[in-house]
Amino acid sequence: MSAVTDPFEVRRAASATGLLRTFNEIGLLSAADVHVAARLAELAGEDNDAARLGVALAVRGPRLGHVFVDLATIRDTASVESDEPVDLSALPWPEVDGWLRALGESALVALGEGESLDPKPLRLLGTRLYLDRYWREECAVAADLNELIASGRLEVIAGGPGTGKTTRVARMVASLIEEAAAGGVRAPLIALAAPTGKAAARLEEAVSEETVGPRASTLHRLLGWRPGSHSRFAHDRGNRLPHDVVIVDETSMVSLSLMARLVEAVRPEARLILVGDPGQLTSIEAGVVLGDIVASGVGGITVMERVHRYGGGIGALADAIRQGDPHGAVEALRAAPSEVTWIPVDVHETEAGLELVRDRAVAAGVEVAGAARQGAAAQALAGLARFRLLCAHRRGPYGVSEWSSRVMAWLSAELPDLDVDQRDFVGRPLLVTENDYELGLYNGDTGVIVQGGSGQASAAFERGRELLHFSPLRLSAAQTVYAMTVHKSQGSQFDTAAVLLPSSSSRILTRELLYTAVTRARRELILVGSEDAVRRAVERPVARASGLAQRLR
Repeated sequence: MSAVTDPFEVRRAASATGLLRTFNEIGLLSAADVHVAARLAELAGEDNDAARLGVALAVRGPRLGHVFVDLATIRDTASVESDEPVDLSALPWPEVDGWLRALGESALVALGEGESLDPKPLRLLGTRLYLDRYWREECAVAADLNELIASGRLEVIAGGPGTGKTTRVARMVASLIEEAAAGGVRAPLIALAAPTGKAAARLEEAVSEETVGPRASTLHRLLGWRPGSHSRFAHDRGNRLPHDVVIVDETSMVSLSLMARLVEAVRPEARLILVGDPGQLTSIEAGVVLGDIVASGVGGITVMERVHRYGGGIGALADAIRQGDPHGAVEALRAAPSEVTWIPVDVHETEAGLELVRDRAVAAGVEVAGAARQGAAAQALAGLARFRLLCAHRRGPYGVSEWSSRVMAWLSAELPDLDVDQRDFVGRPLLVTENDYELGLYNGDTGVIVQGGSGQASAAFERGRELLHFSPLRLSAAQTVYAMTVHKSQGSQFDTAAVLLPSSSSRILTRELLYTAVTRARRELILVGSEDAVRRAVERPVARASGLAQRLR
């Protein structure tokens, strides 16, 4: 068991005492967790050490995606936010019954499901300790969804990439519009939305291929962001959305809090259609709403399984990962179908065998740069979609920063006149990192700096079948994208995806991350990682503490 011993380490809460100090120094609690718990305890006059620890763990939970902390299992399920192995069993965990008694007697904690006349910041249900906000949101989402389910107005379309989810939605929208026209009645008011601008744009493009449908927007724009207001959104339970049908794509990325705001704003007589892949990475905030709904088996759930996009080798690997079968995943990799190449090495230990990654990265970079220099924006953007290097981490030996630098070095050796140190060099691949509604660009959009006819370079992006050109100086938030994180790649597809796995000890390495990474490949997958890393990823699903599925049952 190692500890945070540097007195100036940012994770260390210097003023912490007792169990808070012990759990902070081992790295299980952050300084923020400790400070919030200590302040609440001070305000309530709470001096029980075990109760203070429970409060800190409840504060920690949502930061890691959990809706509550289960005090009966936390000692066996907790992990530190570090890649270094730490033995948490040696920590002085409180005995569960005594821990629950201490919390039950605390002025900070309300007990049971009923409303308390004296509101408390925490809620204890059995062994589950919630922050009051998340308990209320879980209850509200369950109640609103159960109301939709009872009258058959909730539909879920679930399935992996390439199974036709978005095409089904597009045809559904076209059918609703055509039926209304045939019957001589008003067409239903349909809302298309997604958690990110990029996903919303893709949904709008898919629908436009089938019919002249509505514009799509982010969920925040649909609900009407109101900074400083009590509810934060213009549409809520007292001011419902006017739409007859609300369709949400990429629902796996919707957090519990955002889903609470959405379902309370949907009119009682409207239909809510949720679309997504419960096997993919979830929201970075608390909750796993789509997974909970699908797991509950309630409502009108359609699971689409037939893949129309990638080859059988990628499909077999993806299925084994999704089913939690590490042996099957390794066997699928060893079968070495033509579209899958497995390089079973740890890139931090050796670069042997990475020639294929280098060749694919350089070939794509040369194609993009050549087209960009000729001003062929469409060709440059097509080249950009042919290959992507995907990493689990942002930094470190397995991270985007490291591998972006390597790819730029490889390209510089191949194209000595490509000045990759210049900010807006022609051929620079771009990744938008913040929504820019004025330009119509969204977090996750990719583009290329191309040569213009007047000698001026422009940043080219594709929106449907249309090319958009902007001065590079107008881009407020964009970075070079020779490599990107798996999280950023969610919702995108590439002809060839090269996936670099971290070490098997990485806490980021999970079943959902590996599944999401593998299914980014349309035609060819290059997976770089040790057998141990593959097996550990498949065996390690994201286990988020959530009670929504039980409430829906």
